[in-house]
Amino acid sequence: MRIDVHFTPLGLNSGDAAGRGVVVIDVLRATTTIITALANGAKAVIPAATSEEAVRLASNLEKDRVLLAGERKSLKIEGFALGNSPGEMTPEVVGGKTVVLATTNGTPALVAAQGGDPVLVGAPANFKALVERARQALSERGELLIVCAGRERQFALEDAYTAGRLVKAVRRGMRKVDMYEAAAAALALVPLHETWSDAFKGTAAARQLVEANLGDDVTFAGKQDRFGTVPQYAERRIT
Repeated sequence: MRIDVHFTPLGLNSGDAAGRGVVVIDVLRATTTIITALANGAKAVIPAATSEEAVRLASNLEKDRVLLAGERKSLKIEGFALGNSPGEMTPEVVGGKTVVLATTNGTPALVAAQGGDPVLVGAPANFKALVERARQALSERGELLIVCAGRERQFALEDAYTAGRLVKAVRRGMRKVDMYEAAAAALALVPLHETWSDAFKGTAAARQLVEANLGDDVTFAGKQDRFGTVPQYAERRIT
């Protein structure tokens, strides 16, 4: 059994995820937002690579049962009902609705991970439950691929640190789990930070959110095990 990490989805080619268990991570903020939406009663989340694709996908759904959500440069896309803040995904807003979501980094990473079986959505917000599902996927498939969304096609510490925490937790107590070099590099980040919040503060993504008056999203994302929900992406829908 082996664990691999991609620090961005750029190196992920068509078919790379096939036959492997996959976890997609975009802590600040897409995967945290998706987990929150589904935990609070959303029917499904449909990730879109672009805002234009999101509008097209939403147009094929019942108008009163769909919500367009997304961001560009951290801010809500003009004309969309919601941005990309987990705090927006309340039961009153998303309950029973399908959320079509387009973000700068997270949703393109999810689209790139298509073909994995399963494709799991992860963040600190569902970490304990995620570890169990990831361990199961590794046992069943023999390989686990952790895909970090990164930031603007570059390495993002908050995602890589979360990947390292996941590698460490999944390997604990399991025999004969090897790592590719990128997984070992992610694991090496774990001792450098005592908490999620410590790892997140000062990152480019966190600074951008604070400057946009969205610092509460950073705090929200840094709290572990808010939910026991582990969303799964299949056939272009996250449920």
